[in-house]
Amino acid sequence: MVAPMILFNFEVPGTMDGWRVVDDGVMGGLSEGHFEWNESGFAQFHGDVSLENNGGFSSVRNRFEPISIKGHTHVLLRVKGDGKRYQFRLKSDLSDQHSYIQYFETNGEWQEIKLSLKDFYPTFRGRKLRMPNFPAESIAEVAFLIGNKKAESFELNIDFIQLL
Repeated sequence: MVAPMILFNFEVPGTMDGWRVVDDGVMGGLSEGHFEWNESGFAQFHGDVSLENNGGFSSVRNRFEPISIKGHTHVLLRVKGDGKRYQFRLKSDLSDQHSYIQYFETNGEWQEIKLSLKDFYPTFRGRKLRMPNFPAESIAEVAFLIGNKKAESFELNIDFIQLL
């Protein structure tokens, strides 16, 4: 069994570095997301999703040189959401066009959400791909995305992202 690996602990200064918001504006949409430290000392991903101009999503991601995750079987997220559904997304290589995703539901309280790496399935532009699930050998990008096919405000507070 491998030791747990903290990928991001947002209580630590500098953890916000490298995170970038990517909204549907890349395709003409009008959604607007923000990612910042809140007054409680956690990362906060918040904003508004718009369906106008074929929009419908907001995301925040961090790309980095691939790190080996062999032996790890789960991702553990400590989050406080707004009762909405979000995606957690992984990429195994910086050259990948597709992401591997899993949905999770928030309930308005702090939650520890455990996601099995083998259950992350490949998607590209919202479509499930016919290829194997996440290989769980390396990670080069992590992301949160909201895109529930409706216009809505959102707020997701993030404490940490850990591999188990």
